[in-house]
Amino acid sequence: MSVRRVTVLGSTGSVGISTLDLIEKSGEAVEVVALVAGRNVAMLAEQAKRWRPKIAVISDEHCLPDLRAALAGTGIEVAAGAEAVVEAAARPADWVMCAIVGIAGLRPTMAAARNGVMLAVANKESVVCTGRLMIDMVVAAGGQLLPVDSEHSAIFQGLGGLDASQASKLILTSSGGPFRGWTRQQMSAATLEQATSHPNFAMGPKITVDSAQMMNKGLEIIEAAYLFDTPAERIEVLVHPQQIIHSMVEFKDGSTMAQLSPPDMRGPIACAYAWPARLDWPAPRLDLAALKALTFEAPDEDRFPALGLAREAIRLGGRAPAALNAANECAVAAFLDRRIGFLDIARTVAETLEKMQAAGELKGEGGLDGALETDRRARAVAEAIILPSAHRTT
Repeated sequence: MSVRRVTVLGSTGSVGISTLDLIEKSGEAVEVVALVAGRNVAMLAEQAKRWRPKIAVISDEHCLPDLRAALAGTGIEVAAGAEAVVEAAARPADWVMCAIVGIAGLRPTMAAARNGVMLAVANKESVVCTGRLMIDMVVAAGGQLLPVDSEHSAIFQGLGGLDASQASKLILTSSGGPFRGWTRQQMSAATLEQATSHPNFAMGPKITVDSAQMMNKGLEIIEAAYLFDTPAERIEVLVHPQQIIHSMVEFKDGSTMAQLSPPDMRGPIACAYAWPARLDWPAPRLDLAALKALTFEAPDEDRFPALGLAREAIRLGGRAPAALNAANECAVAAFLDRRIGFLDIARTVAETLEKMQAAGELKGEGGLDGALETDRRARAVAEAIILPSAHRTT
């Protein structure tokens, strides 16, 4: 039996934990090359002792002494800092899970892409901020990009190997988040605890807040446009509270292919891990008779302006998607710190795009360096907007 070399970037996050759990349940022989985490030393050390990677990396340099102490005597190499994360991602492997949240995952994902690996991408920012750059890099290196977001995995599976030009429409489904039935007035008073309570998935706080404001779906529109080389106007969003149908592909002949599975991230991870085969693991099964009904509704873009902001960013093109992502990360962080209200997140993003567009800062692509420079600039603009408006809600 051949041994597969695996790296997990973001091993202590929800996707990373699910990835390692899936690999364990699959019973397949693996050699873990690298495990990379943010600040959770205790969990990273526990994972390292179980999987015995060549190297365990913590991105926060202040955590290195604790990690070194936790893994003393194991023979496992330890390192810390942004450059160490990139170096670990670049180590030769067969399959790499890229699950570092936010712009922090961009350089490591790019480093892995250059190796011609099977690249499982849960870090949507890598695609949103660089457009086709990373996708083309994977192809040029002889690798394959496999989407792990449940929606993009569903479209990938629904296409069944066909080119997306055969589709008349890509339909991304959304749970609608915890505020699906709320009015704008109710959302203006939404608490941090309410915004970080997802009805279907256990996710990190940033992603959960993105779901609550539907910015996650906006970013997914941009990602789908690049991944499947499809104009944004042919990508729709449909609210599906049960989250059983994860997305759909409507073909030119009127047929629609839908991918169904329980709301468990290990499903799309398993697809990416085993592709083009299917992984035999103890997956949860659907009981359609027990479900009885699946419901759908159109999203309300007046209550959830993040969808319109994402469409505007991809219409503007150039560096606008990178600016949108950076402004959103900055605003969500401010909300998580209780510095601004929930509705201030989208307002901050909108104002950031307006200011940068007026200043001519969204033109051009610029590659990786351009994406990182746009990220830095958008964060500065967003922070300047946040400071005088802290705790203001509408």
